Order: sequence, then structure tokens, then C-alpha cells
Amino acid sequence: MQILYVHGKSGSAGESEHYKPLFPNDEVIGLDYHTFSPWETGGEIRAAVDALARKHEDICLIANSIGAFFSMNAGIDGLIQKAYFISPIVDMEKLIMDMMKWANVTEAELEAREIIHTEFGEDLSWEYLSYVRSHSIQWNVPTQILYGEKDQLTSLATMKDFAEKHHAELTVMENGEHWFHTEEQMAFLDDWIRREK
Repeated sequence: MQILYVHGKSGSAGESEHYKPLFPNDEVIGLDYHTFSPWETGGEIRAAVDALARKHEDICLIANSIGAFFSMNAGIDGLIQKAYFISPIVDMEKLIMDMMKWANVTEAELEAREIIHTEFGEDLSWEYLSYVRSHSIQWNVPTQILYGEKDQLTSLATMKDFAEKHHAELTVMENGEHWFHTEEQMAFLDDWIRREK
């Protein structure tokens, strides 16, 4: 089986090295994408998966945070046999609306200005919000989700709703965060993958 790792924000393809010992009999590669919108990054992911599908019958996806969101916008359902999502962004519209509240920005303001820079480092984009609203997620791949109880970007209720609608298996780590990075969190992640393989 071919394993493709898609990183989250500020991540890199090099993170795929972590997963190689977990899949000793398979090839694990990471994708470094160079765009940051669901339509462009989805296209990059689609091109990478198309290339892999020409050589491999079975492809497994491991995607982190916004990497999972981009992957679900890539139209790759029919090419992926299994997916592992770590802290996936599953309701981007809600997240953008939350960020607009944090930044005290109204929809009318965002539509008029098109892009608004925020103090917390995220750009709010009317084009991005409009895309998300007009492209609901279609995802029909057997999927395992790992979610941290203290994830500040997605509520447990939102994650449970997504898992139910898409028949995904959800594992919640007590005291886990959106970014799995501590020794304890990474050990939990590794055990989760070994258990769900």
C-alpha cells in the first residue's frame, strides 16, 4: 500500500518520516503543497494522488488539520482506500465565521473589503468563504479521526456530527489539543494508528 501524508498549516512533507515505522511494509511519502486555498491546494493533492494511482492499487491518506480539509476538496474519494485524519478541519464555514467574530468583522465588511488581515495572523477572505459555502464536503472514504478534547478550532459536537454523517470512526484523546506534538500526544497518536490499521 502507498501512504500519502498531507500536512497542516506551517507543517511540511518531512513530517511523513514519523509514520514510516508505523507502516514498515509500505511506502510513506509526504506532499509539500505550495498553495493555500481549497481550490488550488485541492488541485495539487488531486494531481499527486492521480500520479500515485497510476502505480498503486491501494492508497492510504494520512492528513493533518487543514490538510484534511484540502484533501476532502480534492475530489480523490474514488482513489483512496482508507484515511486517517488528525484534528481535521471539517466545518470551514463555521471556523471562518468564528474567526470573523474574534476579529469583530461582519459579513458586509468582508464582502466589501474582500480580504481583511487580522491581529491573530489569519487573513479573512470573502472569496474563500464564498467557495466553502458553495462547495459542501463530499467524502466517501473509510476514515478514522483522531481528535483532541481541547481542540480550540473545532468543537466536539461539530466533529461528532461530521463523523456521523460520513460514517467515520472517531477517537477522542482526553486533554489532547488541536496540534498533537507532546510526547504523550504522539504516543497516543501512534497507538491509535496501530490499533486502527
